[in-house]
Amino acid sequence: MKRLLMIKLIAIFTLIFWMAAPVFSSDIELAKKSTLEKILQRGELRVGFEAGYMPFEMTDKKGRFVGFDIDMANEMAKAMGVKFVPVNTAWDGIIPSLITDKFDIIMSGMTVTQSRNLKINFADPYIIVGQTILLNKKHEGKILSYKDLNDPKFIVTSKLGTTGEEAVKRRIPKCTYKSFETETEAALEVVAGKADAYVYDKPNCVVFMAEQGTDKLVFLDEPFTYEPLAWAIRKGDPDFMNWLNNFLRQYKNDGRYEVTYQKWILSTDWYKNVK
Repeated sequence: MKRLLMIKLIAIFTLIFWMAAPVFSSDIELAKKSTLEKILQRGELRVGFEAGYMPFEMTDKKGRFVGFDIDMANEMAKAMGVKFVPVNTAWDGIIPSLITDKFDIIMSGMTVTQSRNLKINFADPYIIVGQTILLNKKHEGKILSYKDLNDPKFIVTSKLGTTGEEAVKRRIPKCTYKSFETETEAALEVVAGKADAYVYDKPNCVVFMAEQGTDKLVFLDEPFTYEPLAWAIRKGDPDFMNWLNNFLRQYKNDGRYEVTYQKWILSTDWYKNVK
């Protein structure tokens, strides 16, 4: 009786093993195809971004790429033991470029949105920002929130294809909206008095406010949207995603994140080196 029971148990375990074997095999094959493996074999981490989004990615006076995202990308490459390779890419083509393997990851202050998430996967957010407003000085004390701009008589600017543009169209639909290719062009339109307000991420508005001075602009610094920024990778790569989230967790808890945040977000000392 015991012999028969043992034979049955062996048969069951054997069946379970052979049923699981294809799963284990497919997991191994998936791991081999991971972007992470390709990065290690190549010895390079190719990072896609669009320089010009202060303070996340910029070019300094010596022509080097610098910024919040660039510092984190360098640390990421160091943790992998590979070379950091910057790939400066126009914003309107950055997602297609990732999908077609022009680089391995987007690290460019990209907001997580549901529409983007249909095409690419996002790691855990590394910073939370929101849309804020820079007003022409003539509106000081008259316009107190984004709601006050919801009128055709007000010209509001932002950058083409960004969540700033989406926020204007969704939250201030009645205003007269003008889009621009760059953040600087859109903000300067307000400085010049050709537009009433500029809508964009708070870190960018902080920098522009410091650059232009309080005599020309009014900063409504309370964000009126919730926007998590995260790194983006191609779909179907759980191994790379796992590594990124663990790297971020380590980076945030060993003191490096605080140093990076102080350097680029809380301070504007770096600004003199990028002009």
